[in-house]
Amino acid sequence: QVQLVESGGGLVQAGDSLRLSCVASGRTFSIVAMGWFRQAPGKEREFVARIFWTGGITYYADSVKGRFTISRDNAKKTVYLQMNSLKPEDTAVYYCAAGYGVRLYAQRQEYDTWGQGTQVTVSS
Repeated sequence: QVQLVESGGGLVQAGDSLRLSCVASGRTFSIVAMGWFRQAPGKEREFVARIFWTGGITYYADSVKGRFTISRDNAKKTVYLQMNSLKPEDTAVYYCAAGYGVRLYAQRQEYDTWGQGTQVTVSS
């Protein structure tokens, strides 16, 4: 079993930056990829970014490309999401997720373990 704990959310103004962290514990050797998703009130949970644990290859949703950066620290078993130039439409609960198989990891159903989420609110 892998456990994921997110942190770093908060209330910021448009144009500000935030860095989210997700610490993995447990059977972390089984992780193939980790991703960030977000869910705004009344909307579906949507893909934001993902990174492969080995090699560090990243992939982003078009809505955040150029503004958000996903990275990982293998020694700390931590994945980060650096969010710059935040917009009100980025307001959502952000979730960290991990997957263990050979997949593309661009969709929610491809992930196996989820964190509890952290709230990000961007005011205009």
